[in-house]
Amino acid sequence: MHLRELFDLSGKTALVTGGSGIFGTPISEALAEAGAHVIIASRNLAHCKETANALVARGLQAAADQYDQASEESILALRARHPAIDVLINNSVARPMRRYDQPLEAWRESMEVNATGLFAISRAFLEHMMVRRRGSIINIGSIQSVVAPDFRNYEGTAMTTPPDYHFHKHGLIGLTRYLAAMAGPYNVRVNAISPGGFETAATPQVFRENYSRRVLLRRMAHHDDIKGAVVYLASQASAYVTGQNLIVDGGYTA
Repeated sequence: MHLRELFDLSGKTALVTGGSGIFGTPISEALAEAGAHVIIASRNLAHCKETANALVARGLQAAADQYDQASEESILALRARHPAIDVLINNSVARPMRRYDQPLEAWRESMEVNATGLFAISRAFLEHMMVRRRGSIINIGSIQSVVAPDFRNYEGTAMTTPPDYHFHKHGLIGLTRYLAAMAGPYNVRVNAISPGGFETAATPQVFRENYSRRVLLRRMAHHDDIKGAVVYLASQASAYVTGQNLIVDGGYTA
């Protein structure tokens, strides 16, 4: 097979949860640019439509849908509407917990979406993939999936990193390996990508400087930095890769 064909996603349907967010937008864009029909889904249908419409305006294939990852009923309804998904990108994340000292209810709410919900949507779509004996699931983790927090990054800002995020992002890597082991005999692959911190217009300059000081490439992640990794794991270019966590962090964890 020609190298370009290995990366070609023409004829594939990809579902990107949280596909209109900070990482979701470039992920959706990358898959559509590689030829896939991209379904962008989250609780906020308006944002999903905005991202999908921008891709369609460029001549790419995209559509929007709505679901609630805290509800198995909603997840199963989403699967019923899209039963032939070739690529599932688990990118949705809830951030109800902002500090270590918040009430436990914030932790429970986080786990409902980020742990229970992650498993529920993975299982729902994995079942159909295994029956069809093809498919790729990509779980979007974080550098916080593999290292302890460096609180020095937040010095001079009002920012911090809450404990629930580290708990479910570490757990995401374990679930990735479990599902890869279970689905492998059915020719279905499950991998993760752990990106570094993403720079936006709202990122405080002092945080940029603190964070970038630790990164070997001396910068935060930009819009295009995750796109190649996503297309690689979604396509036949990675046909012999499963159960892996691809770290895309500019050398932060090195």
